Order: sequence, then C-alpha cells, then structure tokens
Amino acid sequence: MYNPTVARLTYRGVLGRRRAAVLFVLPAVLIMIAVAIRTFNGPDDQIAADVLGGFALATMVPLIGVIAGTGSIGPEIDDGSIVYLLSKPVKRSEIIFTKLIVATAVTMAFSAVPTFVAGFILNGNGQQVVIAYTVAALVASIAYSALFLLLGTVSRHAVVIGLVYALVWETLFGSLVPGARTLSVQQWSLSLAERIAGDGLIGSDVGLPAAVALLAGVTIAATWYAGQKLRGLTLAGEE
Repeated sequence: MYNPTVARLTYRGVLGRRRAAVLFVLPAVLIMIAVAIRTFNGPDDQIAADVLGGFALATMVPLIGVIAGTGSIGPEIDDGSIVYLLSKPVKRSEIIFTKLIVATAVTMAFSAVPTFVAGFILNGNGQQVVIAYTVAALVASIAYSALFLLLGTVSRHAVVIGLVYALVWETLFGSLVPGARTLSVQQWSLSLAERIAGDGLIGSDVGLPAAVALLAGVTIAATWYAGQKLRGLTLAGEE
C-alpha cells in the first residue's frame, strides 16, 4: 500500500521552499510563547494546559494539517502533473494511502513535536499535561490530514476552504460554541487528552468512546472518498 516513489514526490511537494517556511512559523511562535511564559511566570499546570489547548491544538495543528494535507495532492492536480502519476501502473488507493502517510507524518512532525517541546518548557509534564496534549496532537494530525487530503482532491480552492475551516470552525466555534464542539476534531482529540491529564485541567464535550469512533470514522471515510475522487479524475483524464 505504501509507494516509496509517490512518497518521495509528495514530500518534495509538501516541503517545498515556500511551504516549508510556513510550516516552521507556527511551531517557532509556540516555542517562543512557552519560553516567555516560563521565564516570567514559572511552571504552572493550568497555564500550560491553556497554552497547549488554546494555541497548539486549536490553532497550530489544524493549520499545519491544511498545509500538509492539501499540499500533498492539490498542487499536482492544479498544474496537471497528477496525470503523469496516474499514468503509471500504481493503484489509486495506493497513491492516496501513501499521500495520507506523508501528510500525517509532516503534520505530526510540525505540530506534535513542538507541542511536546513547548509543554516541557512550560511545566515539565506536571499532571501529565505534556503527554496528554502530545497524544491529542498526534491523533488529530491523522484526522486533519485525511480531511484536508480529501479537500485537495475535490476543490481547486482547497487551501482557502481549509484555512476558513481551521480558523473559523476549529479555532473559534470548536472552542467557544457548545453545539459545534461535538463536531470538532479538536474536541474529539481533547477527549483522549482529558483521560490522560490530571483531573480538571482538560475538558471535552465528547465522551471517549464516541471520540475514538468519530476520529476513526472520519479518517477512514475521508480517505476512501478521496480514493474514489481520484479514480474519477483518472477516468476524466483518459476520456
């Protein structure tokens, strides 16, 4: 299912000079915030949870997911180079699965790793806050990568739509509007973090069994549908 050649081409596209520069900005900002807070305030479990939840999980992870997920296939569709890839004897499901692996790996590297580092700077993993948010970021990275990979296959405006979704739905509504929280990847991943961290530090509006089912369901459904859209694109190109 994993194709090294497709992976190499995808990494090259996602980590191009312009995209790579953007990918480093948010992690750098998170680390600087963590250093500043630790310097002026000292270790504090609640502040660490607030920073990791409010900036890392609610903003940084979905935004990096947009860049990695849409960037893994969107540019190839836009410039027509996807036709070259589709002309090779490679299964369409293999292409999508490989691109999902690449997008997930990039999202995890640029979101979960900085979350772990920033958390240790903030409070040294007091109350298991660092581990909780790192696990949440890892799990959210998979779901976001699948969603934004799908978006990249169905729309030429995937980046714009993805940014609106990440900033408006996940960052704003997913954090503030009670009804919207149950339909937020952020809240689903927070359910896992809530189980790991100390009592009262992290909360989620979604129960753990439902959160796991929703995360798995969205990831599988988005990946499957992206494969179907890619098959349709192949047929259109052949015609």
